[in-house]
Amino acid sequence: MRFFITGGAGFIGSAVVRNIIKNTQDEVVVIDSLTYAGNLESLNSINENNRFHFENVDICDRAELDRVFVQYQPDAVMHLAAESHVDRSIDGPAAFIETNIVGTYKLLESARKYWNGLELDKKQAFRFHHISTDEVYGDLHGTDDLFSETTPYAPSSPYSASKASSDHLVRAWQRTYGLPTIVTNCSNNYGPYHFPEKLIPLIILNALSGKSLPVYGDGSQIRDWLYVEDHARALYKVVTEGVVGETYNIGGHNERKNIDVVKTICQLLEELVPNKPNGLDHYADLITYVKDRPGHDVRYAIDASKIAKELDWTPAETFESGIRKTVEWYLNNETWWQRVLDGSYAGERLGSI
Repeated sequence: MRFFITGGAGFIGSAVVRNIIKNTQDEVVVIDSLTYAGNLESLNSINENNRFHFENVDICDRAELDRVFVQYQPDAVMHLAAESHVDRSIDGPAAFIETNIVGTYKLLESARKYWNGLELDKKQAFRFHHISTDEVYGDLHGTDDLFSETTPYAPSSPYSASKASSDHLVRAWQRTYGLPTIVTNCSNNYGPYHFPEKLIPLIILNALSGKSLPVYGDGSQIRDWLYVEDHARALYKVVTEGVVGETYNIGGHNERKNIDVVKTICQLLEELVPNKPNGLDHYADLITYVKDRPGHDVRYAIDASKIAKELDWTPAETFESGIRKTVEWYLNNETWWQRVLDGSYAGERLGSI
């Protein structure tokens, strides 16, 4: 198969690309505008492969989208391109509306135009897989409730509202035009090549530098953590085996309070990097509680029983195994993250982190 992967130079997108190139004989065309979170260095391990192609295209550029569809003739689209940081969406929602809503609309229209021109067998085999987030569901206040595929939408932030909007567009294009779409909603991802503005890499790198470890509120917010390589496997399962018109929730079965995630990282660093910066006694001494984020959701948790039952996918990593792999990856790949922190990976494209 030949896949279009929008946002393929981003955190999750690059994991999907690496998984496909390394573990299948399929071909990948990455479509990425290389905003601050897009990093071609995350694809260094496969970028010389003749089944890998890169197009520096913005999903809001309809003419360029039409060009790449005609040029490459994909069998499926995996749509991961998105603005994805809640704090950034609070400070500047316009980019989230433009990319996540308008960009998804333009990609859907370009895909529909291409799909309508296919011969019947290729038309029936084509898939448009939209990758979304569990944040569209809002939050859970009980201790036992889980997000299912039928949970009503109640987004809390400009980010999650823009992703909810894009989900609705994708389903509408399937219902109205017959475009063969599938939607997945995932829990919080973590793992290698994660941009350092997100919680886990931020805590790792701040701790190594002896900087404060900021925790919103009292740190009691609960998230379900999904190792990014497990997610990449799940997404490939969905796009190749999933049923058109269906939604699949993808979770890690690893609920943790934010403060416990931070303390776990500190404990791992005590073991792996006992020589601490600045004469520090304990990494946990760096934990600093800061004013809570506006509209901060209390708890997310995914019911991933549908994808387990129907597509035989379950996560391979526990939180304990995945977080150890993640910390070790950052310790062993300082060149990658130093070039992100100093902006040299992207010239002037890096915003503040």
